[in-house]
Amino acid sequence: MPAVSRLARADTYPSRPVHLIIGYPPGGSADLTARLFGQWMSQRLNQQFVVESRPGGGTNIATEAALRAAPDGYTVFLASPANATNPALFAKLPFDFIHDSAPVAGLIRFPDVVDVNLSLPIHSIPELIAYAKVNPGKLNFASSGIGSTLHVAGELFKMMTGVDIVHVPYRGGAPAMIDLIGGRVQLMFDNVPSSLPFIKTKKLRPLAVTSATRATVLPDLPTVADFVPGYEASAWYGIVAPKGTPGEIVAKLNREIDAILADPKVKSQLGDLGASLLPGTPADFGALIAAETAKWGKVIKFAGIKPE
Repeated sequence: MPAVSRLARADTYPSRPVHLIIGYPPGGSADLTARLFGQWMSQRLNQQFVVESRPGGGTNIATEAALRAAPDGYTVFLASPANATNPALFAKLPFDFIHDSAPVAGLIRFPDVVDVNLSLPIHSIPELIAYAKVNPGKLNFASSGIGSTLHVAGELFKMMTGVDIVHVPYRGGAPAMIDLIGGRVQLMFDNVPSSLPFIKTKKLRPLAVTSATRATVLPDLPTVADFVPGYEASAWYGIVAPKGTPGEIVAKLNREIDAILADPKVKSQLGDLGASLLPGTPADFGALIAAETAKWGKVIKFAGIKPE
């Protein structure tokens, strides 16, 4: 009887709108990702997936709200690298992300691209390393804020190469990009989608992508790992639910998301944005979160990063 009850619950789910909470304001890559997948899930399951933006606290406000929701499948959360960096950034959080969440599915991964201002006499990663070593502390790299993925990508580069470049945090990627193009900072580890228009119009010089393999939208660019073995940094997104969400509901959401990721039209649309796909089991996504948490924890400790 319990097994029959669980199957019936999965068959009727969802019977009302599902709330997809994100910890970022509208307009960025997280919002775009949530709205695309929310739309596709709504179409597949014939029930609305409502995107709720709750920015603030380095995504901790939204994370806590999602993890404290009823574990019934009607509240899910867009997990991001912030959920992997925050345990090391914040001395005390009101939740344990890995312990209090149930991984559902990975969605997509965006590589970063190492951009330099056109006035800088640097055209490759080896030239960047050599220049930084001859000119310690004279190069500045911009980011979208302290502890952001763009910040820790630069700190990982510093840790693995031994170079001395100075971090300049901004309140968002857009003002950082304006100052990079204007020459007030010289370097930036930026998400590919936001850099792509400026690369195409030759307002920036890209040196390499930070993913483990080359990006399809920038096929001529090498990876940083071609010159710094083992280097990898990217922004990723996936879905988690509150701990205790019924396994059959988690499994159903995972199946539907993987079906979306297998759709050729979806693959093409996401590929045009520079994204790679993250299909797999809930356990696969849980392993990614755990690995990213351990990796960025080491970088944050090395760099002595403290939240704003």
